[in-house]
Amino acid sequence: MISKQQITLGIKENILQFTLLVLINLFVGAMVGLERTILPILGEEQFGIASASATLSFIVSFGFSKAIVNLIAGNLADRLGRKQVLLLGWTFGLFVPLLVIFATSWWVIVVANILLGLNQGLAWSMTVNMKVDLAKATQRGIAVGFNEFAGYLGVALTAVISGYVATTYSLTPEPFYIGILIVIIGFLLSLSAKDTSGHVKIQANDKKKTSVNTNEIFKLTTWKNKNLSTASFAGMTTNLKDGMAWGLFPLFFATTGLTVGQIGTIIAIYPAAWGFFQLFTGGLSDRIGRKLLITVGMWMQAIALWWILFVDGYGLWLAGAVLLGLGTAMVYPTLIASVSDVAHPEWRASSMGIYRFWRDSGYAFGALAAGLFADVFSVDWAIGLVSLLPLAAGLLTAIRMDETLRL
Repeated sequence: MISKQQITLGIKENILQFTLLVLINLFVGAMVGLERTILPILGEEQFGIASASATLSFIVSFGFSKAIVNLIAGNLADRLGRKQVLLLGWTFGLFVPLLVIFATSWWVIVVANILLGLNQGLAWSMTVNMKVDLAKATQRGIAVGFNEFAGYLGVALTAVISGYVATTYSLTPEPFYIGILIVIIGFLLSLSAKDTSGHVKIQANDKKKTSVNTNEIFKLTTWKNKNLSTASFAGMTTNLKDGMAWGLFPLFFATTGLTVGQIGTIIAIYPAAWGFFQLFTGGLSDRIGRKLLITVGMWMQAIALWWILFVDGYGLWLAGAVLLGLGTAMVYPTLIASVSDVAHPEWRASSMGIYRFWRDSGYAFGALAAGLFADVFSVDWAIGLVSLLPLAAGLLTAIRMDETLRL
């Protein structure tokens, strides 16, 4: 047990633990990337699902399960400890590739993605909370930036690898053997992580003690506090756009004559740029503030979607994917840092969980909206209509949100 005298705050002061958590989240993100290229195509080709709404049902199940788990993960972490919740997340993750490998019907894929949502809601939540616990107040942006960089680098790597494995062998089971290895490595690394509850206590002692119950924290994060609620809406809109992109991009690009490998590359470039630029945007928000990055980033996401929709050519689509990743990177770590700025350390993990509940419910809402629009109109129209929402969220941020850095 580490004594209070031995506990210090700061990334440099906790560099080994911080680096380990960055590496762990690389493997957490890799679990999601495993599916991004393959499952929408698998639904059409192997299971004969013609409806976009039905095909995207796996994203709906993932989004809602991850959102609900986020809602309780923060409170669970405050009571049980971060490390225990992290290990529980990996336990659920083990069943995901196994179910996909042995699936004989589409409902098994849907169940697998419910478990993937549990894995991500518990494991990813804990890696970001643990990094914020270790960091000083002026380092939260860069701490979250490194966390999200690692996670989306993992998404990108396995998205492109699974695409090329599927091209070389088949859509299943070969790509999902990688998933079993990912879970084993992630679990073993997480066993070596140290819980950060002592760091939380030090931060709580630096602020006036508060008495806020879970119901009140939910109200504050959802609508009562204008900064927390605006962040929650912007986060939900960002992932709503991503839920659409996850489900419709493979279908959109499949009609252009690109190979599965090329589609996988475009789909991988988007989270790769998303992850890479977070190395800089998180730290930048610690210097220039949160509001400007969030507002411009939301608008950039809308512009990138319209770019992808209206250009024609592999190189131009790759450029659009980079732009979409940059816009997302501007808001993703910055929103989490903003929530951390406003929430008291004693209930920060709970508020972060509620924020992540709304943010990740966007996956499900995005898949539902995209599937409905694609069935009623077309895939192109679905992409165009969904792109209006990040535009609106950026306008709301510009009007309603305060600068939260050092609040």
